[in-house]
Amino acid sequence: MHKNYKVNELFQTIQGEGFYTGVPAIFIRLQGCDVGCAWCDTKHTWEVDPAKQTDLKQLTDRSNESERWSGVSAKEIIDEIKRLGYSANLVVITGGEPCMYDLRELTHLLHEFGFHTQIETSGTYPVLVDSFSWVTVSPKINMRAKKEVLLSALERANEIKHPVGTEKDIDQLDALLRPVKSIKDKTICLQPISQKAKATSLCMQTCIERNWRLSVQVHKYLDID
Repeated sequence: MHKNYKVNELFQTIQGEGFYTGVPAIFIRLQGCDVGCAWCDTKHTWEVDPAKQTDLKQLTDRSNESERWSGVSAKEIIDEIKRLGYSANLVVITGGEPCMYDLRELTHLLHEFGFHTQIETSGTYPVLVDSFSWVTVSPKINMRAKKEVLLSALERANEIKHPVGTEKDIDQLDALLRPVKSIKDKTICLQPISQKAKATSLCMQTCIERNWRLSVQVHKYLDID
């Protein structure tokens, strides 16, 4: 049994942002990310420290965030979801940066067991997923690691959810979207960084002008995970 996935968290909640806002979801948070976003709220997932490896069942006790992770197989993830008795049909695979992993085996097995899957990625790695997966690319431009947002990731995306603080972020998104061939088939969401009033106003104005969608991180307003 191949233990291909380093899981940091596995829990059930409500999806708080983007296309699936308000939908009950099982989140699988994978350990590891080298993008380096300054505003990241899951920095505990960045490093894969061998000394922090633990048992998957211990991670489902979500008393506090930690750098602990468990190396597990796709089948072990399914088994743990069953053991926990979770009822949501949507499984969100996030991180960290989930596309550092080949997610085809995991997403395929989840679909075989009747789940829908959503991937949340920065777009800086090739997106290796089952063809039925909903891919959300949240482009990370000029972050600490200076990694390129891949055109192939943008082409595969069903949803492009862009963090916005200033007009410059809108301009950068426009530049990213220019070479994308299938843009009319995608949901474009603008997400104000840190719920700042000026950024929220800018996002609202742009969404109205372009008929895009506003993503307001409902989970933070409701103070839920």
